[in-house]
Amino acid sequence: MARDKNEKVEPAEQVRRASEWWTTEIVDVKPGSIRMRGYAIEELIGSISFPQMIWLMLRGELPTAEQSALLEAALVSAVDHGPQAPSIAISRMAVTCGLPLNGAMASAINVLDDIHGGAGEQCMTLYAQILQRLDSGEPIVSATEAALAAFVAEFGKIIPGFGHRFHPTDPRSIRLLALVDDARKSGFVDGRFADIGRTVESVLERRKGKKVPMNIDGATAVIYSELGFPPPLGRGLFILSRSVGILAHAWEQSQQGGRIKGPMPPSIPYNYTGVPERHLASHELAVEFSEESTTKNFN
Repeated sequence: MARDKNEKVEPAEQVRRASEWWTTEIVDVKPGSIRMRGYAIEELIGSISFPQMIWLMLRGELPTAEQSALLEAALVSAVDHGPQAPSIAISRMAVTCGLPLNGAMASAINVLDDIHGGAGEQCMTLYAQILQRLDSGEPIVSATEAALAAFVAEFGKIIPGFGHRFHPTDPRSIRLLALVDDARKSGFVDGRFADIGRTVESVLERRKGKKVPMNIDGATAVIYSELGFPPPLGRGLFILSRSVGILAHAWEQSQQGGRIKGPMPPSIPYNYTGVPERHLASHELAVEFSEESTTKNFN
């Protein structure tokens, strides 16, 4: 119900309403006290790692050592992929255009959207759809085929998390899956999402007649799903990870110098596909003003 603008509100009520404007379970800050999810910050400092802190902030409780190790592995794996990655290139170009580190990082992070940065979240969503079919009793291969067909019908033929424009086989995914397998043997994850990811890979290979290996996004999607993160946080965690590489490249470029560097050297031309050189015909030339018309129009 809308409040009357002329309603007289007692000071105590104003304070109460102001206090309820933001509500959070994450942090409790008072003079001389900062508590994160109930823990005093001075107790956390020097006692837990950054991945443990990320987990605590997002999930509300501290992770086990094994959960923290898997999360850390996924975060480490995605920090950088060189200046051919648009986000990294943008961070460097931004610095050469005069932006400070915060501006360069913001510019780079802003392009981590559905195409460059969203594949992990999309892959987690696909895995979750396959899992729903498995939980309803469908065999894993037919569940995967049906989910892939639905995904392609809705989003197109590109399957996020599989294939790579640069790596025939992504070395990061191999290592990450090996860590998931180790965690599965130790009983810290159940491995269902690893099975789903590998089944997607095999179904795609059968359909296309060639191997379409899981890439970094598919492998981190396995880990984040095994750890119980919802798909949107998969993208957030990737952005958090890649921000480290973005910062490193922006800083390095600031030390190297350079001014207004574009996406490629000036010596390499871009591909112009417009009309060939042409000239104005005589009837298209501007008509010169006579002295009389100029005086008439502008005095």
